[in-house]
Amino acid sequence: MDPSVVGSSQFGQLWKALLPGNYRGKPEQIFSQPLVYTLNDGIQYVYVATTQNNVYKLNAKTGAIVASRNLHVPFLTLDLDGCVDINPCVGVTATGVIDPSTDTWYLTAKTYVDQSDVVKGRANGRYWYHAIDVNTLAEKDGFPQSFDGTVGRNNPNRMFQGGNAHQRPALLLSGQYVYAGFASHCVQYNFTGWVMGWDKTSGALVERYAMEGGPEPNTVPGGGVWMSGGGISSDNKGSMFFASGNGYASQLSTTPVPGRQPPTALEEAAVNMKMNSDGTLTVVDFFMPWEKTQLDGADKDLGTSPLELLQTDVFTCPNVKRLGVVTGKSGKTYWLNLDNLGGYQQGANKLDAVPQVTQNENSVYAGAGVYPLEGGYIYINVIQYPTHVFKFSCNANGDPVFTKVADSPQKNAFILGVGHGTTTSLNGQSGTGLLWVSDVEGSNLRVYRAVPQNGLLQLIYSANIAGVTKFTRPVFGDGRAYVGTTVGALYCFGSPVNLPLTCSSPYDFGNVFINTTSAVKTIQCKANINTQVTGITLNGNANFQITGKPTLPFTVTAGNNVSFQATFSPLSPGPLSSDVLLNTTNGVAGYSLNTPVSLKGVGDSQDPLLAVSPNTVSFNGVITGQQVGGVTQSIIFSNQGDGPLTILGLDYSVISETGAFVQPTSTPDGPKVGPFTFKGLPNSIPSNGQATVDIVFDPETSGNFAVYVHVRSDGGTKIFDVFGTAGTNPVAVLEFQAADGSGTWIPYTHNSPPFTFGDVYEQNTKVLKMRLTNKGESSAASLSVTVSKPPFGVSGIIGAQNQVDLGEGTVLGAGESATASLYCSVPKSQVNVDSYSGTALWTLNVGDPNFGKQFINFTCNAVAEQVGPLFANGSATYRYAGCYKENNPGRQLKTQVYGGSANTNDKCIATCAAQGYTFAGTQYQSECWCGNTIPILQTTNADCDFSCTGNVNETCGGNGYFNDGSFISLFANGPGGSIPTPSGGPAVVPSAGAFSYKGCFTEATTGRALGGKAVNTKDMTIERCAGNCTSYNYFGVEYGSECYCGNTLGAGSVKTAESDCSMTCPGNSTELCGNGSRLTLYSVAGLASLSSSSSAAQSSLSSSSLSSGSPTATSTSVPTPTGPIAVQSAGNFNYSGCYTEGTNGRALSGSTLVNNAMTVEKCAAFCAAYTYMGIEYASECYCGNAIGAGAVLAASGCSMTCSGNSSEYCGGPNRLNFYTLSSATPGTTTSSSTSAGTSFSSVSSASSASQSSTQLSLSSLSSSSSSSVVPTTTSTVVPTPTGPITVPSAGNFNYTGCYTEGTNGRALTGSTLANNAMTVEKCAAFCAAYTYMGIEYASECYCGNAIGAGAHISNYGYTLWIVEFQHYFRFVNLQRDLRIVEFKPKSNPKFQRDRIKFEFDLNFPKLQRCFNLEFQLSSSAPPASSSSVVSGSSSINLSLTSSSSSVSTASTASASSGSSSSSSTSQSLTSTQITASGSSSLSSSTSPSTDSSTQSPSSVSSSSISSSSITSTASTSSSATSVASTFSTSTLSNSQSTSSGTVSSTISSSSILSTAGPSSSTGVKSSSSITSSTKSISSSTTLSVPTPGQTVNSYVYLGCFNETTPRALVGAYKIDTSKNTNAACQKICTSRNYGLAATESGDTCACGNGLQSYSAPVSQSFCNTPCTGNSSEICGGSGDSKYLSVWNSTSTTIPPTVVKAVGAYPFNGCYNDTLNAHVLNAATYSNSTGMTVETCVGYCITKNYDFAALENGKSCFCGPTLASSVKSVATAQCNMLCTGNGREFCGAYDKLLVYKRDASSVTADGVPVVVNRDNSAIIVANTTAPA
Repeated sequence: MDPSVVGSSQFGQLWKALLPGNYRGKPEQIFSQPLVYTLNDGIQYVYVATTQNNVYKLNAKTGAIVASRNLHVPFLTLDLDGCVDINPCVGVTATGVIDPSTDTWYLTAKTYVDQSDVVKGRANGRYWYHAIDVNTLAEKDGFPQSFDGTVGRNNPNRMFQGGNAHQRPALLLSGQYVYAGFASHCVQYNFTGWVMGWDKTSGALVERYAMEGGPEPNTVPGGGVWMSGGGISSDNKGSMFFASGNGYASQLSTTPVPGRQPPTALEEAAVNMKMNSDGTLTVVDFFMPWEKTQLDGADKDLGTSPLELLQTDVFTCPNVKRLGVVTGKSGKTYWLNLDNLGGYQQGANKLDAVPQVTQNENSVYAGAGVYPLEGGYIYINVIQYPTHVFKFSCNANGDPVFTKVADSPQKNAFILGVGHGTTTSLNGQSGTGLLWVSDVEGSNLRVYRAVPQNGLLQLIYSANIAGVTKFTRPVFGDGRAYVGTTVGALYCFGSPVNLPLTCSSPYDFGNVFINTTSAVKTIQCKANINTQVTGITLNGNANFQITGKPTLPFTVTAGNNVSFQATFSPLSPGPLSSDVLLNTTNGVAGYSLNTPVSLKGVGDSQDPLLAVSPNTVSFNGVITGQQVGGVTQSIIFSNQGDGPLTILGLDYSVISETGAFVQPTSTPDGPKVGPFTFKGLPNSIPSNGQATVDIVFDPETSGNFAVYVHVRSDGGTKIFDVFGTAGTNPVAVLEFQAADGSGTWIPYTHNSPPFTFGDVYEQNTKVLKMRLTNKGESSAASLSVTVSKPPFGVSGIIGAQNQVDLGEGTVLGAGESATASLYCSVPKSQVNVDSYSGTALWTLNVGDPNFGKQFINFTCNAVAEQVGPLFANGSATYRYAGCYKENNPGRQLKTQVYGGSANTNDKCIATCAAQGYTFAGTQYQSECWCGNTIPILQTTNADCDFSCTGNVNETCGGNGYFNDGSFISLFANGPGGSIPTPSGGPAVVPSAGAFSYKGCFTEATTGRALGGKAVNTKDMTIERCAGNCTSYNYFGVEYGSECYCGNTLGAGSVKTAESDCSMTCPGNSTELCGNGSRLTLYSVAGLASLSSSSSAAQSSLSSSSLSSGSPTATSTSVPTPTGPIAVQSAGNFNYSGCYTEGTNGRALSGSTLVNNAMTVEKCAAFCAAYTYMGIEYASECYCGNAIGAGAVLAASGCSMTCSGNSSEYCGGPNRLNFYTLSSATPGTTTSSSTSAGTSFSSVSSASSASQSSTQLSLSSLSSSSSSSVVPTTTSTVVPTPTGPITVPSAGNFNYTGCYTEGTNGRALTGSTLANNAMTVEKCAAFCAAYTYMGIEYASECYCGNAIGAGAHISNYGYTLWIVEFQHYFRFVNLQRDLRIVEFKPKSNPKFQRDRIKFEFDLNFPKLQRCFNLEFQLSSSAPPASSSSVVSGSSSINLSLTSSSSSVSTASTASASSGSSSSSSTSQSLTSTQITASGSSSLSSSTSPSTDSSTQSPSSVSSSSISSSSITSTASTSSSATSVASTFSTSTLSNSQSTSSGTVSSTISSSSILSTAGPSSSTGVKSSSSITSSTKSISSSTTLSVPTPGQTVNSYVYLGCFNETTPRALVGAYKIDTSKNTNAACQKICTSRNYGLAATESGDTCACGNGLQSYSAPVSQSFCNTPCTGNSSEICGGSGDSKYLSVWNSTSTTIPPTVVKAVGAYPFNGCYNDTLNAHVLNAATYSNSTGMTVETCVGYCITKNYDFAALENGKSCFCGPTLASSVKSVATAQCNMLCTGNGREFCGAYDKLLVYKRDASSVTADGVPVVVNRDNSAIIVANTTAPA
């Protein structure tokens, strides 16, 4: 785009194309951007897709529509519950993408499952993706396809639902795959974000990535990807970037997380995903603002604008090579390092670790404009404020800085809609840049010069365009700009005519010193036609002059020239330009009357020349003390001269620009004046250079602050001003006018009733105002409206007058108010109808952190006039009964009492009442009729459309909406004001002709249930429909008047409740004719009889499972459904219908089972103990004993088939197939059970809160397999859970309960471990040094010594299970989810297993600690062989009481040979009493005891415990058994057995590390009651256990640490399966300059200089694996998790050095590099905290490059060759230490430390090197390196 053309008078609107789409009388809307594309025919076209799902192909030059096509019926905004952001249709709203290699246009469209344009509703919404041939607009093979019904690849618990979803971001085409981002509509429904990807050729879905990745419930929304329509970005190197919106999983909370360890919930995030070769996505990096949780609460999405990637050839600095920018609803612009996005709270003081954050005045939805010429500029379009211009630069430290240097002179619209910034240039020439801004108010298209002058953008063109779409932008092609609208038009702007002269514009004078004149340039223009030049004028500034003009007018013929001269005399430095305009006259059509010529040049200064930009810096709306360290903006000092500039000094004043001046305070960061600190002030600036100065505003108090600064230099003096305003948080107060007209304002509170309009009478409108006020103190920050969804354009009687007032982006200063008007408009109605209530909802959120998202309800009571006799309450006794058909047949009301011109309803009612009639009716405007029998047929009110002769505002009958009859307005005086129903009906007609009634049936899943003939009449009856369908097997009537015929029943049509078919036939009101989507179905007599409810599920039910109260049904012929059915009964449950979810919670809140193989029968078994069960979303089963508030019977929505049986229905989105326990006694059955000869009988007993104990009894018979004892069991019916358990104890910890998080922080604030392979045991080991541990979100472990404020135990019911495993009993309590505890056997595996369950309630808040009791069968004479059995019976009585004492118990173990010896260890119990008694041998004592007898290696050690006040009493009666009880919880004793068979390693609860000295024992085993499996240790070997602090070979032992992912030590590591020892590992690490050496799993050596943050000390017992090189020495631990024995080299100092070689890559030398064009650039990456030589070489190995090089200590470069021209320098110049290893050198600034692949090169010990996935070097001993 040529600025001289755009800025001239010849630029304007070329054409306006009206799109013909007109769905339901509404014009087309263009929310997706038009695409401009040139086909092989050489013609350029514009492709447009609309919200009506129409696509168009237009000639780009003329606007003519070449082709068009409709894709689907559009989705209606009416189905979005008041969300009218896009209204009235939602079809195609995302910008598509064209693949030039195949001429294919990819786009998405929202529609309905029913394309007949009949069935609507959000649940029926669907999303499709298309591939369209741009030549013909035909669909490509394999397309379109639907997204719906797919589940998340990363989270199968999430299902994509097109009705809820909204695809707004532009599509991304990358290689073979196309990607689309999704959010939802407004902030409604489940707005979880998705990224979907598909193969561009086959259409196969390759990615279904949910932004909520688990384990949060699938009802938790968040992470919507919408970006105001901006696109998903790609760097064309395999990475995808985008930004997401707010969410409520909030996994990170207050825990800082590095960017390379992303959470599964990607909310409020900038995200970097790797696009894998198969199209799937992998999250590799993320950024979340430090105040993420606060942003969530205020609905301040980060992802309101797209994450844009800046050009790397311009926007790059030594420390940050690749930059991106995104701005959110909070108004903050985040300048991001694309190679290290920043994670969460990774900066100083837990703030953002990003290059820069800039706070704008208001929300931003538009993507940034980017101009990559003339040094680089960025443009941010802020709502209600000017567009801000930022200049890019690098500071002295090599970091990027974006300095605000200018604004637009115009403000952007005060409502949402200013578009994405867009820039153009003329063939990439400097000085030709333009910024284009579209907007919804004011000048709708504005064009500015891209480079500002004197702090302002220069507007060169503007236009008004009706209906510009919000968040749009112009698109361009061949010198033309195109803009879409919401009023059916596409606009084209350009130059409408040809130029009469061709001039070689622009003319460039180059660089000229100021106050001098350039050489003369001749401007020559060739005539294209015969023309006459009438004027040559200079349009611009005085920097250019023109001379030598010909005598005017001057005639020039076609092909000849006209010329003149121009010179350049710059008056100021920098780029300068101006235009010459040649005015002409000609008579040739299609040619303009003038021709512009551009002149440009650069003014230079020979001397230094100081410039400061901007001259004013403002800090607005800063919250005092909110951000630690203050907020920062920058200013640029530049030298515009050719000589070096020296800063002579700076003077500061806090009064004015003229002084008086004050002395600044000196700080380490720079001079400080008031709350302002100036950082990075230069002493000198080189010629044509610049320096960026940061200004930090950190006020301690609220108020207004200013400082005026004079910068003195040898290049002049400049002045700049700095202002700052700091205040407290705003306080939002919302009020509504009182309905009584008193002028009172009613304040809104979170729990207040709806705002009301009171009574509003028909044909009246009441308008009231809602007011929002910022009532913060005088210094409070401005209050912004962040979310505002008014009830505008919605159905109903209440609405907002517009979307402008209190719209999103509204800003209120302290003390300011704004109002919005709402109305209640009640339409005309008949007299004597009941009043009804209208409702509306306004969703609102503001910048007050205490306000939160509010759903503000409004009500209005619509009242009709009451006439005739009245009740005492003022309502009429004669109620309007409706519009009825007369002459049907004959008179329906028999008596006409009068007729005349004064007829009104009140007169007629009064007359009939006086004569004692029950009914009064008005007809034909003037007639009044009375009677005592109600007419047969009621119709719609539209059929009564005559006004009364005596009152035109009343209705007196009619002749029908279609003029098809005579109708009467009927009023009835029923008992108590009721309305009688017509006599004799309505009812089901049992038969009609040859057909008999079969039931009420649903419509089919897809298509009609009956697909034959169809008839729709206003006088439909069952008999009439039967007559129409005589040649068919079936007929059905639907919606009262629709008759359908068919020979088969469509898939999915199933029998449903009779009450569903409740609509009367219009031809006979005594007959029932179906309902909406319901058919009254009939079939020809004699058809095969099959039960419509027949299924596999029912065939398995016995007759006894049916309700005894069910009536006997007569078998009739019913069609066999061919689709899924609603199972009518399962287990003890009967089907109750399709129900909604609860209003504010679940309909059923008992237990939950989610299973991807769900069936109705499986859910019934799971919920057997409950009164109700329901299935939702195909795989979710819910149980309960009460139905939640708001859950009601639904007309439809249970349309999803079961995930485990596609022939059954299992609910739908927010819909449950609902079942109720049958009439048998709930929860009680009589049954027999046998389990390997062992049986149990149990009785449930519940204890109240006042009881001091709970008594439970267990009887057990143990016998051989020949036993036949099978007693009857009577118990509460409860399913046997097979799912996960709550582990009762792990390590030193006992389960205490399910706790909430703290009120304002974490419940546990000690250490944190996040691990995707988290277990309870792993967390226990990690937290061994703490008092408390807790696990959250499936993979997060927290430790602490105190419980945070507000954290409390959840008050749930309890379920008690007693489980027998080989006569090993465990007594546990669990939470309500009824999951059974499974344990491995402790004794002879030949014994049998059984389990039985008890339920009881405890007053949970009084139970301070959960408990864990173990009962182990003990025998002095165990079975001699596997065939031996223990016979007899035993009884265990357990009592829960409150007492306290100490007790010691014995534990016994037996060897398999039958011999045994015992050993007991003293145990100390506090606040717990356990008593064991029995008739056979039992050992119990209350004082410590010791038995030192020999014990077999299989024996276990005991532990000291502490628990709550619980008493257990066990009694035993058996001739061969005794029962001993043990109790284990958190505190282990420090005693230790020294017998030859066992060592008990111990842990003190107060120690950081568990310490145990060398032992003479033959084995090591943790004393914890739950032990991790370890490698077996020979009984003949004694292990040497190191002690923390112990020094061996100049290495100090630090302890046992957990391994992490990535590895805890990221340096080299070596696997040696035969020779690994601690000393050998230490030698390897020393040789590689690492200070930490660690052994792991016996055979592994790891090196590094620092442990990862998630690697923490654990119990020494976990490091228990012998070294492969010395079996008496411990080398870490192995098993399910790995552990490190960590040693620290502190006795020797290893100086930094150049690493000689890494594997096959020896050191090659130190070389010069160029920062703007690196000599090795095939692959690069940077790591500011973890770069080492090994990681860089490893990275280049994975890229298969021969050269690896390091620079700046943190940057890595790879390449295939190193050019011979690259200069080698002394190695000493590569002297910067690696950021990841302070003992290695990693190059220097512009110096590369180079390593070159050499196949003959190996490490010092002859071992090749490969690289692990985490880029740590792996040294594999005595093996070939893997590929």
